[in-house]
Amino acid sequence: MAAADVRAVQVAAIQHCATADVAGNLDLVERLALAARDAGAEAVMTAEAFAYIGPDRGRRDLLEPLPAGGPILDRCRQLAVRLGCDLVLGGFHEAAPDAGKAFNTCVHLDARGEVAALYRKIHLFDIELADGTKLHESRGTSPGDALATTRLPFGLLGLTICYDLRFPYLYQALANQGAVALTVPSAFTATTGAAHWHTLLRARAIECQCYVIAPAQHGRHNARRRSFGHSLIVDPWGEVIAECDGGDSFALACIDPARVAEVRKQLPCLGHRVAMRSLRQQPGDRCKASP
Repeated sequence: MAAADVRAVQVAAIQHCATADVAGNLDLVERLALAARDAGAEAVMTAEAFAYIGPDRGRRDLLEPLPAGGPILDRCRQLAVRLGCDLVLGGFHEAAPDAGKAFNTCVHLDARGEVAALYRKIHLFDIELADGTKLHESRGTSPGDALATTRLPFGLLGLTICYDLRFPYLYQALANQGAVALTVPSAFTATTGAAHWHTLLRARAIECQCYVIAPAQHGRHNARRRSFGHSLIVDPWGEVIAECDGGDSFALACIDPARVAEVRKQLPCLGHRVAMRSLRQQPGDRCKASP
């Protein structure tokens, strides 16, 4: 897509609280997506695990191969066609080659309902927090091993998922590939979200001089899991330009490639980067204090 072909686009980041009720989750996503379209969105993005958050045994029963799909992907294809715009499914439960395991996959459907791109989450969330939260994503999920970008009317979108946010080199690599926006569909825990969500998202936007679009899960999914919410969109200067406070809703903002170009021209830090391999390492004794 040539620079002359890109344009400013209204994008919606959907926020909802998924449970083990797949049909109910999809009904809610559909209602929010249609409302976002009616509000002017030309691209709609959903949170991680948009179709199901519940016991692992229940998730295993609904895994679908990609790009072929199954009932869940078929319904999402129909929604993309109904919307008449791009639909980015933040975290799809994709069947993996390892028996009983899944990929956590971001899927871009175009306005015809066709799969335009897939990204399999690279960094898996294995943590034990002081508040008692224990999540071991790698027990049921296989990691991806490849970067992914995809074309939208505003230009190139870099695809990531949730815990990826803590690894800035991934976002720098996507910016190097020409991304003008980055998506971070998430289900951040209430504890980590309160501490780090806004800071990390703004940092990735500032470092990469890209828009960051972060649809998020909110609220209590079950007795053991609660998500922070605050779906938001950050501009390439690091300003939050749209945000959901709470509840089922969506954040809506304009992704303007001209704004990205303006910021990068004013502060050309992407061009000022120095390859780490070119830097000399000082001998350790030079860092010691003098006697």
